[in-house]
Amino acid sequence: MEPQRGRNSVYNIAYHMVWCVKYRKPLLTGRVAEHLKSLLYQVARDNGFTIEMMEIMPDHVHLFVRATPNHLVASMVKALKGVSARFLFKEFPELKKELWGGHLWNPSYYVGTVGHISEETVKKYIESQKAGD
Repeated sequence: MEPQRGRNSVYNIAYHMVWCVKYRKPLLTGRVAEHLKSLLYQVARDNGFTIEMMEIMPDHVHLFVRATPNHLVASMVKALKGVSARFLFKEFPELKKELWGGHLWNPSYYVGTVGHISEETVKKYIESQKAGD
């Protein structure tokens, strides 16, 4: 992971983020999963951070994200989850019928910082998630 340069800073910030579908329902498959991927990449671009790697599992999402010192983790997760839920419900209204209360995502999430030494470990872990299907 090469350090990035800002106007007033040099930084190397990366996160492993994970969140689940409400009730761990396996709804993220097929066209829903593909549309979710494109939505998440778009949200990241629109908000100035980068998704380096992504794996969509049927009931949860793994991301490896690079950000600047100006990005708050909670704000990035809120944008990713909020925008994706809104657009997925619009594109696939049948999802709401599967989820009591009309919420796509569980309100909690996991985030871990990724240092230089453990970057490959996190990437291999995310890659291995799909192999476990």
